[in-house]
Amino acid sequence: MSRNLVLGNGSMLIALDAYGQVRDFYYPYAGEELQTGDDCVHRIGVWVEGIFRWFDDPSFSISVTYQDETLASNVIARSEELSIELVFTDVIYNERNIFVRQVRVRNLAERKREIKVFFNQQFVISESTRGNTAFYEPGLNALVHHRGRRVFLISGVMAGVPFATYSIGHFNAHGKQGTWRDAEDGILSENPIEHGKVDSTIGFPHRLAAHEEVVLDYWIVAGETLEDVKRDHTYLLTKTPDHLLETTQDYWHAWVNKNTFEFYGMSEAAAKLFKTSLLIMRTHVDNRGGIIASCDAHIVHDGFDTYGYVWQRDASIIADAFTRAGYYEIARRYYEFCRDVISDEGYFYHKYTVSKSLGSSWHAWIKDGKRRLPIQEDETALVLITLWHYYERAKNIELIENIYNPLIKQAAEFLRTYRDPKTNLPRPSYDLWEEKYGVTVFTASTVYGGLRAAERFAKLLGKEQDEARYATAAREVHTALLKHLMATHEGSPRMLCALGGDQEPIDDTFDVSNLYGLFAFGVLAVDDPRVAALRTTVLAELSPNTPIGGVMRHQSDYYYRAHQEVHGNPWFITTLWIAQADIALAKDADDLARVAEYFEWVVKYAQPSGILSEQLDPYTGAQLSVAPLIWSHAQYVTAVIAYLEKAQELGLCKTCYPLTIPHE
Repeated sequence: MSRNLVLGNGSMLIALDAYGQVRDFYYPYAGEELQTGDDCVHRIGVWVEGIFRWFDDPSFSISVTYQDETLASNVIARSEELSIELVFTDVIYNERNIFVRQVRVRNLAERKREIKVFFNQQFVISESTRGNTAFYEPGLNALVHHRGRRVFLISGVMAGVPFATYSIGHFNAHGKQGTWRDAEDGILSENPIEHGKVDSTIGFPHRLAAHEEVVLDYWIVAGETLEDVKRDHTYLLTKTPDHLLETTQDYWHAWVNKNTFEFYGMSEAAAKLFKTSLLIMRTHVDNRGGIIASCDAHIVHDGFDTYGYVWQRDASIIADAFTRAGYYEIARRYYEFCRDVISDEGYFYHKYTVSKSLGSSWHAWIKDGKRRLPIQEDETALVLITLWHYYERAKNIELIENIYNPLIKQAAEFLRTYRDPKTNLPRPSYDLWEEKYGVTVFTASTVYGGLRAAERFAKLLGKEQDEARYATAAREVHTALLKHLMATHEGSPRMLCALGGDQEPIDDTFDVSNLYGLFAFGVLAVDDPRVAALRTTVLAELSPNTPIGGVMRHQSDYYYRAHQEVHGNPWFITTLWIAQADIALAKDADDLARVAEYFEWVVKYAQPSGILSEQLDPYTGAQLSVAPLIWSHAQYVTAVIAYLEKAQELGLCKTCYPLTIPHE
């Protein structure tokens, strides 16, 4: 099940499912230490006059969306069977690690009734069931789950009255499903403590008059010690949940509107998705600089791990989108993160945790008895490329001076030297899709772009020898790329995608990243005839002949492929790459109007909350793989900004893009 809404503050990150239930709960990092296991769900249920229903029961109709222009939910759950409606406003307080759910409970019946609302909590603290404990603390009117230096306090009030009943027990262990089953008769056992794989449930009973509405406030406070959560619990009670809800919404509304864009020619829905994407992206930024690919832990059911890591590829593109949107502080912290994790040899490994440790990987260090680097070289190059974009806009010369030697020069020297002396091409590495080991057009294009960025940084700081070395290497890579990695196939440019050496077979699988790499990183101009011909072939071969449209990654793409008669599934990212090419080519208002259709396509296949997945089913448009994929959101933001820049450049509006536009 994909995630339908995400909330975060840089150290707590929570994802809700289609029923408004907590599925993923990360703390104290945004994307590390998943405190809910892959079989966990914080259930919500209602008892009315002897009938009990959980939110995932078909009798409930539930919508999950955001409040406009802020990181607050708008979850509406309605049951005609129970004649009840619950409207949630959920936030993670931006100043402290407190998750607040305010629920307006409405009795839709014509008579007075007792209604009980139940919240179930399932924690696997620090990703382990060993040593977990939960207990009821009557002095606090709270339940507490804890293990080591991770403590979670749960409490709440309904119509001003603290929860009246609770239960603590085991779940999915010892033959027990969990205390949520205990709630189904409307009565909880009030077992006060348990350890092991434990869950808990609290209940809020109240008699509501006909058509009466009451407010239920529920919260989870996270901290490292019991004293931490007690202090924040007291803070919440003093400030009130209303205050936390209001100030959090005000903060995020101000944050997402810090720059005033004029969305020329775009629909209201497309403009709204731009702001929603920025907010969703922000939830995946850890306060210590790392940016994860996705919080959606459901992917573990299909693979062996989650997307909750910092890939320098994804993270650099996301940081670049933040830069273009004017959020320079986020980008700055990310590049300092890069400085701290780059290897002594000058490259980045496959991925990292947000706490700056080496992430899990499937990239092998050896093949046929020979050692090879388990890296994607484009990840190293993209850091330099996007860092230059950051400097062009932010002009933070102090940061550049500080990180020149440990990051910029370190990475540039690797790009310069990690090349085949015969061809001058980069040596083999894994491709950006993490499927093949060889030399691809995309990676070679990023290496060229990375070396050009390093050349510019060296010139900026007056490092003439460095500048000359990187300029020479960039020219050599450019020449080699066009000589060795492009060939003519039936009149159109064709990419030789996995040239791993003299003895390696050439793989000419058609891949949209070849097109994007050539124009996005300056190898060829977007209006070069070779690029134009390649774009035509991409649309002919990689646009599925199905009702959904969009663009696939490459021929014979097996990842989440469900229909063998098509090469693969359309991706938001790859489709927006074509949009960016068309934006660059646009000459007038009519051209831009056609580009705006791409944004409407993205809006059409976004979730109602605005969340974008990685892929779409080519026949149904159903979202596939992880959701949200933050790269998808970043690519949308980047494409919209490129569109607004072009509208301003063409004189179609004066303030479409209010930030400084860089010029070389």
